[in-house]
Amino acid sequence: MAELAGLEDPKARAVNEKHGDDHGVNLSKLRALAKRLKTQQELARQLWETNDTAARLLALLICRPKAFERNELDAMLRQARTPKVHAWLVNYVVKKNRHCEDLRLAWFDDPDPVVASAGWALTTDRVVKKPDGLDLAGLLDVIEAEMKDAPDQLQWAMNECLGQIGIEHPEYRARAVEIGERLEVLKDYPTPPNCTSPFVPLWIAEMVRREDAK
Repeated sequence: MAELAGLEDPKARAVNEKHGDDHGVNLSKLRALAKRLKTQQELARQLWETNDTAARLLALLICRPKAFERNELDAMLRQARTPKVHAWLVNYVVKKNRHCEDLRLAWFDDPDPVVASAGWALTTDRVVKKPDGLDLAGLLDVIEAEMKDAPDQLQWAMNECLGQIGIEHPEYRARAVEIGERLEVLKDYPTPPNCTSPFVPLWIAEMVRREDAK
């Protein structure tokens, strides 16, 4: 904890706080520290219990993803209230755990929108990598009905799912684009030059163009 405190950078904190993250540790330095510590499951659990964001990010880098039980991951997700901790927990730990599909189903319809956003993120991963068994048309129905008024984090996750359905599954592409055009979610999102807009019609068009150009 003392070493993490020593890595605190006010400029990094100011940038992170704009994205809802309450820590000031440069992530490259955090990853270097994790590389030095290597995998330490018990230390990871102790770091998580501090409730400190930087410590929790470090915990997620040095933990053993397959060692967590289902209820433990469920509790951790409900404690992960900052975007970076939430995203790393889902991407670095839950996706590698044997309970991933069970948790995806449990979180998808959770009344807590932050928890539900994790269910949608895991669903998007399946849309891309393992779509067999998913009701893609049904997902589009839910997105069409609920995305416009969803809280920010859940809306972002739904929007990502919509985009990936359109990119990865040509038979649903026209409908995905139509939903995006009508709902106009993230249409005015500030996008830096040379970056792809998260507005689904533009995003799908750009990704399909790149694929066709190969």
